[in-house]
This record gives sequence, structure tokens and C-alpha cells, in this order.
Amino acid sequence: MADPLHTVAATLREAFAQATGLPAADIDPVVRPSDRADAQANGALALAKQIGKNPREVAEAVVATGLLADVCSAVEVAGPGFINLTFTPEFLAEQLASAATDPRLGVRRAVPEVAVVDYSAPNVAKEMHVGHLRTTLIGDALVRMLEFVGHTVIRENHIGDWGTPFGMLIEHMVDLGGVDAELTIDLSDPSAFYRQARAKFDASDEFKDRARARVTLLQSRTDGPTMAIWHKLVDKSADYFDVVYGRLGVLLRRDDIVGESYYQPLMPQMLDRLDRAGLLAESDGAKVVWVPGFTNREGEPLPLIVQARTGGFNYATSDITCVLDRVERLHATLLVYCIGTPQSQHLQMVFKAAEMLGVLVPPVRAVHVNNGNVLGDDRKILKSRSGEPTMLLDLVDGAIARGSAVVGERNPELSASDRDDLGHVIGIGALKYAELSSDRIKDYVFDWDRMLSFDGNTAPYLQYAHARICSIFRRAEVDRASVRTVVPVLHEPQERALALQLLQFDAAVHDTLDKFSPHRLCTYLFEVAQAFTAFYEACPVLKEGYEATREGRLALCDLTARVLQQGLALLGIEAPERM
Repeated sequence: MADPLHTVAATLREAFAQATGLPAADIDPVVRPSDRADAQANGALALAKQIGKNPREVAEAVVATGLLADVCSAVEVAGPGFINLTFTPEFLAEQLASAATDPRLGVRRAVPEVAVVDYSAPNVAKEMHVGHLRTTLIGDALVRMLEFVGHTVIRENHIGDWGTPFGMLIEHMVDLGGVDAELTIDLSDPSAFYRQARAKFDASDEFKDRARARVTLLQSRTDGPTMAIWHKLVDKSADYFDVVYGRLGVLLRRDDIVGESYYQPLMPQMLDRLDRAGLLAESDGAKVVWVPGFTNREGEPLPLIVQARTGGFNYATSDITCVLDRVERLHATLLVYCIGTPQSQHLQMVFKAAEMLGVLVPPVRAVHVNNGNVLGDDRKILKSRSGEPTMLLDLVDGAIARGSAVVGERNPELSASDRDDLGHVIGIGALKYAELSSDRIKDYVFDWDRMLSFDGNTAPYLQYAHARICSIFRRAEVDRASVRTVVPVLHEPQERALALQLLQFDAAVHDTLDKFSPHRLCTYLFEVAQAFTAFYEACPVLKEGYEATREGRLALCDLTARVLQQGLALLGIEAPERM
């Protein structure tokens, strides 16, 4: 165990048990980091109520057990019953040694689950725009973290590949020559084909009738030419998605696509299950589920429509079916939906309906990882010069170009190839980190200058801190692995502060996953980089004359670089060794 808070919590449970007579297994000592000491235990406040004593008396009794003497140099009771803990240097050094020899850097494995993460979800024959940035990057980071702590993660890209728009898309393709017609998704204008079909649909009643008839053929899944054209449209769009995901450096691949079309044949079975469970009702000719707790603006019960009066299915039908499939076919116990905030009510109603059906019940749970918007300088949705939402590929390519320009300014001696390679790493890292370091539930203003800055809470700042440490070892001609068994002495306050930060990596990862909020890991990594900067400025490393101190500081440098590299990797960001 490399997290001192977890280690001391186990000792505190025994101390609280002795002081209160309660079973240790039932006690939560509530240990947290503190700005008054290394940590603070607040468990006395709740436990005192259970046994009818004063919280401060309980805290003093805990201290009196003496069980903390081996790990704490100072234990003080403060306020109504807080216990302030200052760890011994030896205890911290032991925890550092444990982290340094652990490939996981002290991060605990979770109780393994099967988790399905639903994210990105672009539409066939349409461009991916800035609105897809947040869901794609947040989902990608959560996938990486969930896998790192030991879960089996299934990525699902729930693309829009079905529905009435495909009638006009397929019919437009028929007019161009059918399945053999040339179809190219123009990376500079991916929605061009869709707009052409839409213009014909709006202008021609004859085309409109053909498009509607084509929808019927598509839904039957029995017409060969219709299905062949549909497959071609989906495949060409998947090619485009692959380009975007590849340049952005996310894990989604073609095999992760499970579109709307997959669930269509399963929807009648789902409706039958709702009916047999007594949950299906009729309202204004439509089939609905009355989900308790939801009302419209007039305060009237709000129905969840699962089949329109025309007999057609909708998003609710698909999404309930999706929950059933993920739980029953994939055996998932954790469903993560990375979807914008406007879908919150819809998803909560879907989750409740699945719960009423007896599917979404403990230990199975669903989480809506919602997000705000990406804004321009005018604090409105980020748009291109034409007034349309900015294309995601434009942002990606812009990040790469700006990253290369920054590298060229800082390192003019680099070859064009090396400049472009490093520029890609810095530019994409900056784009990702600007997104992930923002609280996902809030809007944020997109700012190229801020995200590419080497100062402040940015990817270039963290990447530079990592590269700086790598350069220390190159200059010293020291193999980094050789210092991983060295136990730092921690004489100076900056050494101690850095050690405490490094030992919170486990807590940072698990806290991020508990709240499904990547910005928490970003904040932690920034604090690590700041602590390293303060340490490096105050504590000589290569110039330190005393060998044991020098090796201990090199060990701190190595562990810092590994935490930064691993932390950035969990965000999908590379940490170059040279900048």
C-alpha cells in the first residue's frame, strides 16, 4: 500500500474501536488531506453520537491508545474533535518506496466489473462538430481509467445509422447510380451529401414520396439494393470517423460501433416485456410508460413515449432496449453514458423505466456523465466563420498546426519531421487537456493561447515538467530504474510536500472515477508539477554533494516523472521525453 491515508485509516479503525468499543469493521475514521497537518481524521464526530459521548473526548481517547505512534510524529486534537496527523519521515519514505517499486505507482485495483461506456455517437453522413469533442474525450479518459483500475470495459459508439433521414440519403444515392455510384465523404465538408439529399427532399414532392417509400424498404431489411446502399453509407462514414479518432488519438475503433440499427430488431421484444410487466399504457394513441416523478411544465405527469401513434419507434424505445441488451447480453453492471446535459431528463426517465422493468437494479447501475458546452469568445457555442458549429476535424488539425508552430519557435534547430511529430503531441495534448481540465458539467471558453501556454494548468506545462525530469537523468547519465530502490530521506519541506503529493495518486484516480470527472485528475497532476517545481528550485539535485541525499532526490524526480507520465496517459495524452 503506497497511500498513507489508507494505511493510517486501518490503524485508526483499531484505535477508534479501542476508544469506543465499537467493531473496527463498522468504523469509518474519515481520513482526509489537511492544510493544517498531513492529514485529518474526523470520525470522532459521527461515532460520538452513536455512543453518547462528546466528540472531543472520543478523539482524545483515540490519541491515548498510542497506536499512531509508529506512523505519526505528531497527533493533535483540534476543534470539536478533529484529529490532526503529521506523519513521520520514515513512514512517508516507506510509502514512497512501495510506490516506486510498484508498476501501478500505488494505485489500487478496484473490485472488477464489466463496464459499458457509451460515448462520441456521431451521425452517419454528417460531420463531427465541436459538440462531439467533450463526449469523445471525456469518454475516452474514463475508459482508460476504468481499465487501469481493473474493470473489463466495453466501448460502444452508438452512432446514428437508422431512421427516416436514411430514406432520402438512400434515394439520393439511387439517383446518383445506386450502390455502384461514387461516394466520398469529403473531410473538408462531411455533410455535403446530406445537404444535397435534404435539398431534394425539401424541393420535390416526388423525391419526398420516394424517400418515404425507401424508409419502409429499409425498415423491412429485406430489400437487397436498399440494404447495400445503406451499408455503403455507413461504411464511408465510418472511414471518416476513423480519420477523426486517429488524429485525435482516442481508443474508439470501427469494431466499437453499435449503432441505432443494431437495436431496431430487438425493440418489439422490449415493448412486449413492458406490456407483460404491466408498464405499457396508451396516451393520445401512443404507447407510453408512466414514469413516476416526472412532470411537464404544467405539473402534469410526463409520459415516456416508446411507440408513436403511427407505430414508429423513437429514442426512448432504442435507449431502453439498449439498457436491456447491455445488462443481459454483455452482463454489464456499470453503464456509463457520456452525453450532453440536455439529455438528462430523457436518460433519467429511461433509467427509471429499466428499473421498473427489473433490469436496472443493484448491483447494476447507470450513470449519466453529462457535460456543458464549448464556447467562443462571445460566450456562445463555438462556431466557424460561416456561423456553423465548428467541425471537430478543424479543431484537431488546428491544434496540430499550432503545436508545430510553438515547437518551431522554441526549438528552431529541430528538423521539420521532428518538429511536426512533437507538434502533434503538444497540440493534441493541449486540446485534450483544455477539455478535460474543465469541470465537465460547466461550459468553458475555447482559447488557443491559454491551452498552448507553457505556464499554468495546461498540458504543455505538465509535458515540460516531465521532459525536464528526463533531461536531469540524461545529464547525470543515470539509469532511472537504478534509483527506484532508493529511499528518500525527506529533510527539506519541499521534499516532504512533493512526497505527499506523489502519494495521493491512488486517491486522485479513484476520486476521479467515483465522480466520473476527469478534471479532478488534471488538478492533481498540476499540483504534482507545481510541487516538483518548488522542490527543484529549493533542493539541488545534481549539484547536491551528499550522495545519499542526491540519490534520494533523483528517486523523487523519477517517481514524479512516472506519475506525470501515467497520469497523462490516463487522459490520453503523451508525455515526451524531450521538448
